[in-house]
Amino acid sequence: MKIDPLRYDLQIIASWIEPGAGVLGLGCGEGDLLHWLKKEKNVKESGIEIEESKVVKCIEKGISVLQGDIYEEIEDYPDNAFDYAICSQTLQQVYEPAKLIQSMMRVAKMSVVSFPNFGHYNVRLQLAFTGRAPVTKQLPYAWHDTPNIRVLSLNDFEKFSTRIGFNILKKAAINTTDNHRHGTKVTFLPNLFATYGIFLIGKE
Repeated sequence: MKIDPLRYDLQIIASWIEPGAGVLGLGCGEGDLLHWLKKEKNVKESGIEIEESKVVKCIEKGISVLQGDIYEEIEDYPDNAFDYAICSQTLQQVYEPAKLIQSMMRVAKMSVVSFPNFGHYNVRLQLAFTGRAPVTKQLPYAWHDTPNIRVLSLNDFEKFSTRIGFNILKKAAINTTDNHRHGTKVTFLPNLFATYGIFLIGKE
């Protein structure tokens, strides 16, 4: 099966994963990242995805996947069962982010978390000048039908790391173009100018 090019944010995550590692994808979608890692880095992959249609896509790609709720399914794994647990662009949609990250820290030596940055200047300007909930390319939903139930910025996550008790080992602030296939890293005032944040985290 031909491997499609990864989204830019997934390219960065993939670059952080060691060849042959055990990888758990939480909310793994259609399995694009796990499929690439399996083919290109020979990882031992497992995924958890709640949507049946996406689970079918994973199976078609030969991905080992469970259909179910990530909170429930992750509890079935023993401590340190994986080298990496990945939660890509899902954290802003979960009800108990602290519980989820603690579970990721339990089952994996390191974890990767990414999310859209609500601190981006477009979000700030829309709220300031329209007085309404912002809608952007990265956050395309209206307030009444959005799956995003958490509003967090890059700075919020770094502060969160101190409260929950984990180390930030690597981080990347990015902007994407061309339907997210390409992008650039943001180093100047990332909390203001980056649209996404990606963090590699580990136990303290």
